[in-house]
Amino acid sequence: MMYSLTPPVQLQGIIDLPTSKSISNRALLLSSLANNRLPLTCVAICDDTRVMQAALQHTTQIIDIGAAGTAMRFLTAYFATQDGTWTLTGSERMKQRPIKLLVEALNSLGADIRYLEKEGFPPLEISGQPLQGGELHLQGNVSSQYISALLMIAPTMQQGMTLTLEGTVISRPYIRMTLNMMEAFGVQAAWKDQRIIVKPQPYHPSAFVVESDWSAASYWYGMAALIPNTELTLPGLQQNSLQGDSKCAELFASLGVTSRFSPEGVVITSTGNTVSFFSYNFVDQPDLAQTVVVTCCLLGVPFRFEGLHSLTIKETDRIAALMNELVKIGYLVNNPEDGVLEWNGERTFPSTPAVIDTYDDHRMAMAFAIASLRHPVIIAHPEVVSKSYPTFWDDLKQVGFVLENN
Repeated sequence: MMYSLTPPVQLQGIIDLPTSKSISNRALLLSSLANNRLPLTCVAICDDTRVMQAALQHTTQIIDIGAAGTAMRFLTAYFATQDGTWTLTGSERMKQRPIKLLVEALNSLGADIRYLEKEGFPPLEISGQPLQGGELHLQGNVSSQYISALLMIAPTMQQGMTLTLEGTVISRPYIRMTLNMMEAFGVQAAWKDQRIIVKPQPYHPSAFVVESDWSAASYWYGMAALIPNTELTLPGLQQNSLQGDSKCAELFASLGVTSRFSPEGVVITSTGNTVSFFSYNFVDQPDLAQTVVVTCCLLGVPFRFEGLHSLTIKETDRIAALMNELVKIGYLVNNPEDGVLEWNGERTFPSTPAVIDTYDDHRMAMAFAIASLRHPVIIAHPEVVSKSYPTFWDDLKQVGFVLENN
């Protein structure tokens, strides 16, 4: 399937965003650990949460999580604590995504996890059992999903867990989100400097409401930056959010988008006032990087973005994918060193139309949909948005985009 996109002249309306996938997956796992029968409200409806929900129902010993990276990390830790023998597998891309650090950490705490194919990668065979817990040291620059997975099962361990993060800690907002949500389910943890202490203690049932998704909002911020006189209402977004990606509002203020918050959500409008050069470290908000990179190119704003190391092990190598696809619409972006993307304004002749490959990556599809505001584009495999934002194309049509099957 391919979609060609024709954008509207003006962008106005109300967009009912999906709720946060990151919060939903944590809430589902914590609710299971708490034997919770109270309601979880507004859980995201997308591929990633569906596989989490199915896995947590324990209807089979063989769990295929497809391309859901969060589910792979969280469920590896979860099933290490659940009686029985479990096989955890996924898509071919998932079998290329490393999990060795998490497996080694869990095994050091008393887990019994083995690799079924390639050393250090899924699929895994997990023999669930009570974990002893204890002291654990990890580099702070590992995926926050590893850290969150360990933290959520820590209170179930016989000794709890004392986690020392060494060196630079990346993605702090995701760790903070996890600890805040653990507290919502009755578990207290102490985080001071580089050390997080979680004592053995029970989770408690709790009703929980999931916020709208700031990562999904970023695509609308990108479009607002490019269309004059935009006014969009995005209900359910909170200024004081659990999500690190709420930084989106501040980032896009530099690209000419203002945010007006109310208890109901946020109204965004375009001003056209952009910075002349954009420098930022995305270490805490890696999922916003693709949107901001594409938007800056389309606005003609040169940039240097750092802290992108984790992009290479996402659904695809997002740094390589961005560079490959931006060339098609005429922008020569460079990767001068590990974890860095920069653009000095250099252009080349674009393809017309540009067929954008999406690499089985939902964020590539949505970030490059924004490119249709400046260049004729065709999005290949647009169905990949089902991973996090299944209604994205319908929402585009609602505000006046014309989508045609090619």
